[in-house]
Amino acid sequence: MGKMFALVSQNEEIPRVTLKCIPEDGAFLVGQFESVIPGYYMNKKHWITISLTGELSKEMLIDIANNSYKLVVSKLTRKDKEKLKTISN
Repeated sequence: MGKMFALVSQNEEIPRVTLKCIPEDGAFLVGQFESVIPGYYMNKKHWITISLTGELSKEMLIDIANNSYKLVVSKLTRKDKEKLKTISN
């Protein structure tokens, strides 16, 4: 399928995760949290990078990651969605 919904960086002092999001959500999160910036080395309109400093709760991180996954899956072809279902089960 060749698609990704998350990119994790652990090579630094503070681990980071980059996730896909709708532009409005990304702009809101960037404006509200110091640990959230536009996607590092990604399309800054559709991706955000979150430094895992503890500023965002575990629940919020899980919610953002789930939304990223759903956003990417929603753009897959029907054939790829079916293939993904067989892999997930």
